[in-house]
Amino acid sequence: MRQIFAGFCIIGILISCGAKQPDKQQTIVLKDSVSVKPAPRLSASEYKRIWGLSSTFYNSLLRSGFNGSFLVAKNDSVIFESIHGFVNLRKKEPLTEHSAFHLASVSKTFTAMVVLKLMEEGKINLDTNVQAYLPTFPYPGVTVKMLLSHRSGLPNYLYFMEKLPWNKKQFLTNDSLLKVMIRFKPPVQSRPGVHFHYCNTNYAMLALIVEKVTGIPFPTYMKQTIFDPLGMKDTYICTVNDLPSAMPSYLGNGRLEPWTYLDGVYGDKNVYSTTRDILRWDQALRGGFLSKASLEMAYKPYSFEKKGIRNYGLGWHMFLYPTEKVIFHNGYWHGNNAVFFRLLDEGYTIIVLGNKYDRYIYHVQPLAEALTGRKFDDKNAPPQPEEADKEE
Repeated sequence: MRQIFAGFCIIGILISCGAKQPDKQQTIVLKDSVSVKPAPRLSASEYKRIWGLSSTFYNSLLRSGFNGSFLVAKNDSVIFESIHGFVNLRKKEPLTEHSAFHLASVSKTFTAMVVLKLMEEGKINLDTNVQAYLPTFPYPGVTVKMLLSHRSGLPNYLYFMEKLPWNKKQFLTNDSLLKVMIRFKPPVQSRPGVHFHYCNTNYAMLALIVEKVTGIPFPTYMKQTIFDPLGMKDTYICTVNDLPSAMPSYLGNGRLEPWTYLDGVYGDKNVYSTTRDILRWDQALRGGFLSKASLEMAYKPYSFEKKGIRNYGLGWHMFLYPTEKVIFHNGYWHGNNAVFFRLLDEGYTIIVLGNKYDRYIYHVQPLAEALTGRKFDDKNAPPQPEEADKEE
């Protein structure tokens, strides 16, 4: 509650000072930003209101040391977009609208939705055991849907790999991860289907299932079926071979975060993208990439062991308020932060990407409340990064 109150104080103070508002036909060129034209579907007054609130939040990001890209859209129209900082803090290479950030666990939204797409094509059955697709998978009773909803009970490879005799100078891959699980069978967190445990292993296995049923490497399949058809020209799945050219990340103090042996696994992470490309992904999900029935399945809550508004669907976090369902996913890996926050009923999309760790990036809930004019349940903290994504 203290964090939310502080966020409102920041927004209130800046609004009272008066954010510069654009004229109806003005092209806005903010410092360190790309050009943004007025949204054609909104009135001038509504556009100015959204722009002002977004500008206020962006200014607060800058004061927190933000190094990244920020975008706010409504009904597919970009209202505010700005980029600040550097791809490489040492070389002072400036960020551009084409600079691809590591999405960390926002990557899971892509993996989950392509699995549902394959379900629609009759190639995957969500209620089928994983062993039907990966015969050597050593944990019986786990279904594809349990992987998607984090109810498999599987152990998280980010943690159990540290305890196993793996050469840390050798990159772990999805295939080698499965082999490690077969050989050592790390103990489960719970029986399948009993509890929600956020676990990156689930989505690494889903990527292998996609490869199995399509016969195509996961990065290639995602490029051919999602990224290229949707015009996501700056988006790709990073493999070990791509690491030398991928955007580096930094701690909050500016220290470089080195790659580790865990950076070779995809499905749970390793999608690199831009705010504009993620907006294209958002538009595709709103516009027919999946059937209405499949989306309802994805946005349905599946875990009720704990009381509260927080829940998880198939590849999506959600807040279940009495009058609103907020769909989102955050990401946190090395020094990378990512937020993909969606108010489906009102048509708002908020995207924040950074490659220099900044916890303030996750505090978008006060902005969402200001945009909608409705106060969400302030007894619950705003979205925080996934602790399971953090490399310990």
